Amino acid sequence: IEMGTPTPSPQRQATLNHHHHNIIAMSLPGKIVCIGAGYVGGPTMAMIAKNCPMIQVTVVDISQPRIDAWNSDDLPIYEPGLDEVVKACRGKNLFFSTDVDTCVAEADIIFVSVNTPTKTKGIGAGMAADLTYWESAARGIARVSKGYKIIVEKSTVPVKTAEAVEKVLTSCADSFFTFDVLSNPEFLAEGTAISDLAKPDRVLIGGKESDSGRKAVACLASVYQQWVPKENVVCSNLWSAELTKLAANAVLAQRISSMNSLSALCEATGADVQQVGYAIGMDTRIGSKFLNASVGFGGSCFQKDILNLVYICDSMGLKEVAEYWRQVIVMNDYQKTRFVHRMISTMFNTVSNKKIGILGFAFKKDTGDTRETPAIDVCRGLLTDGAKLDIYDPKVKEDLIRSELQLGKFEWDHPQAYANRVAGIKDESINVSSSAMDAARDSHGIAILTEWDEFKALDYEEVFKVMVKPAFIFDGRNLLDHNALRKIGFVVYGIGKPLDPFVT
Repeated sequence: IEMGTPTPSPQRQATLNHHHHNIIAMSLPGKIVCIGAGYVGGPTMAMIAKNCPMIQVTVVDISQPRIDAWNSDDLPIYEPGLDEVVKACRGKNLFFSTDVDTCVAEADIIFVSVNTPTKTKGIGAGMAADLTYWESAARGIARVSKGYKIIVEKSTVPVKTAEAVEKVLTSCADSFFTFDVLSNPEFLAEGTAISDLAKPDRVLIGGKESDSGRKAVACLASVYQQWVPKENVVCSNLWSAELTKLAANAVLAQRISSMNSLSALCEATGADVQQVGYAIGMDTRIGSKFLNASVGFGGSCFQKDILNLVYICDSMGLKEVAEYWRQVIVMNDYQKTRFVHRMISTMFNTVSNKKIGILGFAFKKDTGDTRETPAIDVCRGLLTDGAKLDIYDPKVKEDLIRSELQLGKFEWDHPQAYANRVAGIKDESINVSSSAMDAARDSHGIAILTEWDEFKALDYEEVFKVMVKPAFIFDGRNLLDHNALRKIGFVVYGIGKPLDPFVT
């Protein structure tokens, strides 16, 4: 993307100056709209509505079924605490609508929270972010807007997106529309999104270092400061804010990959990765979070953001930097492959026609989200070797599990590919059960792929009775008491744990 944005005409500059006085006069905006009713847009707007009863908040989306779900008793996403927040505000100052144009035209602040998937074809395929939805949103805003508006990047976007958006807006809008583009990346963790929004570590707002940019940042900051302490609202320049989001996820994922790399060494030497991680985490410079080895990280952001970072570094000619971050993904893929190989080799080098119970499909507990979940690659690896899978997850529906196992890489984030998939092909090798006990019955082995609390509470003596012997447990989250399981009679494999004599 080239540097610099088009200089406004004198008429446009005069309009710009006039409208800034209007927005600053009202300090808090009257109407906020968010384009995109997904995992980020829905919860974020619900929290703003809850804490700012004086602001009308509307979430818009072109998908009628999605908006209908937000207006129903069965919200389209599962997130602890979300139901209560939405139901307390909906119909008062929180609205969900498909009338994108009208809502955008009336808004003072427009959040854009649309998909920025990894490209599946063309230049940068498998690495670069696809900004198709972003560009189309920007053109839509320019088409219907008059006066002054603040446009906020809420999706995870590549560095310099704001600049591209500004060019689209400037080129497409009439002279009576003026704007500032801000970057306000989200740092939500799924499963704790509502508490993350209620008490964030920080709210980051990036804007242009100009008078209008600073005023726009202050306006958005005043919204968050209705419930977030002033010292937790951090302001930066646009590029810093955009890069911080990618960097934060890259560093978190890097910690997981670091522990996963050590888990392989622990298994080879008889060390215990949990003991190593605990001792490392006691160092106050390091801290104890994100030091758990597992079957691999998942979620919609870690892999996507690191690939994006790698692509930016490659584009800037920073090959060594790109390679450094690429290795975080390489290690994650290695860990999933290693887990599958360990399962197959332990079960006498074949899982052909053997039933295997898969406990957990979501990428982590307390969410129904399956995007980039390690369970996908583990299940595919076992299916390739001829296994029959019986999958149970307390929050993931059967059609989603089946479609995830059919979609190509990165397609989950492209609504069109998702819509065009063959609905729920009945794969005879996959059964989806409604309880963990059903998934375990008559299975040769169980793989724990999500750390749901209910898996800790299972009666493993009963589980052992209904399994084929020898009964194997492959604990991909180090969730269970392995010694207790061995006393019952299980052969147990834990990530980065001293190996059971039976395990090869």
